[in-house]
Amino acid sequence: MTYPDTQLFIDGTWTAARGGETIPVVDPATEETIGHVAWARTADLDAALDASLRGFATWKAMSAFDRSKIMRRAAEILRERADTIAAMMTREQGKPVAQSKMETLGAADTIDWFAEEARRQYGQIIPARAPGVQQMTVRHPVGPVAAFTPWNFPINQVVRKLSAALAAGCSIIVKAPEETPASPAELIRAFADAGVPNGVIGLVYGVPAEISEYLIKHPVIRKISFTGSTPVGKLLAGMAGQHMKRATMELGGHAPVLIAGDADWEKAAAQMIVHKTRNAGQVCVSPTRFLVDQKIGDSFLDAFSSGLQKVKVGNGFEDGVEMGPLANERRIPMMEELISDAVDQGAKLVTGGKRIGNKGYFFEPTVLADVPQSARIMNEEPFGPVAIVNKMASLDEMIAEANRLEFGLAAYAYARGHETVERIGREVETGMMTINHLGLALPEVPFGGIKDSGYGTEGGSEAVAAYLDTRFVSTAH
Repeated sequence: MTYPDTQLFIDGTWTAARGGETIPVVDPATEETIGHVAWARTADLDAALDASLRGFATWKAMSAFDRSKIMRRAAEILRERADTIAAMMTREQGKPVAQSKMETLGAADTIDWFAEEARRQYGQIIPARAPGVQQMTVRHPVGPVAAFTPWNFPINQVVRKLSAALAAGCSIIVKAPEETPASPAELIRAFADAGVPNGVIGLVYGVPAEISEYLIKHPVIRKISFTGSTPVGKLLAGMAGQHMKRATMELGGHAPVLIAGDADWEKAAAQMIVHKTRNAGQVCVSPTRFLVDQKIGDSFLDAFSSGLQKVKVGNGFEDGVEMGPLANERRIPMMEELISDAVDQGAKLVTGGKRIGNKGYFFEPTVLADVPQSARIMNEEPFGPVAIVNKMASLDEMIAEANRLEFGLAAYAYARGHETVERIGREVETGMMTINHLGLALPEVPFGGIKDSGYGTEGGSEAVAAYLDTRFVSTAH
């Protein structure tokens, strides 16, 4: 396929940056430059902000019913173009093309969910104390939104923010990832082709720090939504707080997997092999710290590590490939550093641990066992295809380790006993927990973390609330 150069989308028009600057886009499977993306500067951001303010006035005046119809049409268009968009995503991001298509189709489902939620944002009538008084709450869109998204799921990370904002009646400027620009541009093209008015959606690329600082501080922007690392998220949240801007933060994780002594450990191994290698482990909810009851620890480790050895790694367009390359060059030395540090501190390298070949950013699925708490990988999110398997003496020990870090995004568990399941669900400090199956990230369920993993949700019935102001009106007749 031909990979397109990606432009900015401002006031309903696809356009080059005013200064003519671009950023190269690299295929992580071949290390070849495959295209370029427009590099927005201040003049481009000002144009996007002006358009967003006008677009907000238009969009908020449209009925929720009509907004919903446009959104549903965008979902239909996205499904129609799924094969083409998936190929673009695999070229720029590296994941197997089947996963890229699944992400694109999943995004259409997310749009449909929020399109329905657009028609169900209700106020209240509150019983009054005095006769002749009516008390009610009404909900209004908060205003233009700035959204900042990463490269690991180029469409999925945009569509949640975009759909929630549009469902609420907000306009939005998306700062999408420069490494993977074409697929999110196609998502926004689907909305434009579905009839979203000019100015309602803006799309920019450039230097992340420059764009975020300019947009967050700008008086036009009334809310921000960010997905990315905890350090950057804290910086942006602080900036938003200084200007009294509402913020949703979906930050880093270090997901524990608790496998109790009575668990179906074979099922756990089979599911986690697939989940750990999904998107080459570059997933904020990727399972990382496997905390396994010592009675079944060796059996689980053998099944899990041998299964990972059989995973086919290669170019995402090749038949049978289950895991593609890491998305960019800087991920390789990070994996090597974390693994080397763990081994130096006494961890056992069970399988993997090395780059594959010398062309493309391919890395072996890796298992480390008996990793001490002092190792960096026990405390830093690896964001790659590396898993830690540590044997635990008791459920108390598992829960203590699961809660030790300040991360609290996602957690997994396998257990049969009702009391064990109930205790894990109650005591593990995490925004999302799935037990005995993989049940995260559906459009209709919450998606978000606690502690240093952020606040707010980007899924489920609560997701639109962050884009709405609740106002109270009391009237005497």
